[in-house]
Amino acid sequence: EMIGILVIAHDSLPESLVRTVTHVLGARPPLFDAMSVAARDDPLDLVPAARKRVARLDGGNGVLIVSDIYGASPCNLAVKLLDPPRVEGVTGVSLPMLIRALTYRDKDMGTLVTKAISGARDGALHLEPLHATSRG
Repeated sequence: EMIGILVIAHDSLPESLVRTVTHVLGARPPLFDAMSVAARDDPLDLVPAARKRVARLDGGNGVLIVSDIYGASPCNLAVKLLDPPRVEGVTGVSLPMLIRALTYRDKDMGTLVTKAISGARDGALHLEPLHATSRG
């Protein structure tokens, strides 16, 4: 049993994230889909189609919706789909977040939400040079 995951974000980002996750993991994960919101879209118009996607992704354990920027149109659409604890949402989507979420989606929703957020946070690091002492 696993929780479905729906990425709702701007322009081509959702499809790019799905393609990249598929590349990194070697196969497209099941119950994993993307929905794009274009600049011209009214989030309200997208609610019925988005609800259908959520229903398709719900294999019995609910769906986590991940969005890109808090307060932006894709996030506002995601908020309209929330139905806790069955359909939950997080924002700030990144590749580290998605990889972590896909790793923990066999757990309960509360754990998945926590792991998705920590995945994004832990994936944001200040890079240090490998050989700081040997600059030429």
